[in-house]
Amino acid sequence: MALIGTLVKQVTIKSDGDVFHEIFRQRPHQVSDMSPDNIQGVGLDDGEWGTVGSVIVLNFFHEGKAKVAKEVIDAIDEEKKLVSFKVIGGDIFDTFKSFLITVQVDTKGDENIVTWTMDYEKLNENVEDPNSLMDFVISISKDMEKHQLTSDMPLKGTLTKQVIIKSDGDVFHEIFRQRPHEVSDMSPDNIQGVGLDGGEWGTVGSIIVLNFFHDGKAKVAKEVIDAIDEEKKLVSFKVIGGDIFDTFKSFLITVQVDTKGDENIVTWTMDYEKLNENVEDPNSLMDFVINISKDMEKHQLTN
Repeated sequence: MALIGTLVKQVTIKSDGDVFHEIFRQRPHQVSDMSPDNIQGVGLDDGEWGTVGSVIVLNFFHEGKAKVAKEVIDAIDEEKKLVSFKVIGGDIFDTFKSFLITVQVDTKGDENIVTWTMDYEKLNENVEDPNSLMDFVISISKDMEKHQLTSDMPLKGTLTKQVIIKSDGDVFHEIFRQRPHEVSDMSPDNIQGVGLDGGEWGTVGSIIVLNFFHDGKAKVAKEVIDAIDEEKKLVSFKVIGGDIFDTFKSFLITVQVDTKGDENIVTWTMDYEKLNENVEDPNSLMDFVINISKDMEKHQLTN
């Protein structure tokens, strides 16, 4: 019986493959909520979640026993949707000299195929191949699929709200389109500063950094200008960094002004994906931008 070996098994899941990968890539500590009979807890021992070289400690139940595994994140490949965990301590070393677990998700077709690979070296020839550990991770995959499919609260959503302003709608649009850095003068309690981090004001692809005050805290958002439509008087900002990512995986803010009728109608739209089902819809952020709109209206009317 060879001491060095590789074991591969695939499972097809109906849930979102990108989310499946993102859990193992960025937040494996949430697997215990999805598969509590198998995983009792995942803690960070060193480094940061989602970074190669970070060390995690896994408490799990396998073959009727509570066990522990200490693992280092060995590799992350975003293009292949792949994460590898190298075991560096714990109960697995009672029978194996080395153990590497890789989970990879193929989301290119109609189905999401999860491939688990175990590369290992046994301590001696009496050790069996890790088929029971492979069944263990397949069971976890199915639990995660079930958890995602039966979640009461969807992770992706869209929130839309309108506000009527009496000030000039063309000017309102032009501020967000060309000079958002002036919003801090109009709504200083909400916006402390808007700086240009890359590109030029008023151009798609430019990056701005927003310092704001929300929910009683000073916060930062890094945004790229995602779209500008002069005919529709529309500007979209895609969040690419900052405090919003504490609770959201993606966030797109669009502000559009309708000046065709007797009134100027500002429509705010937020397209988002939450990190998990415990995150609330961004109603407070919507109230935040509505307040900014009213401050801008007041500033324009009184100047």
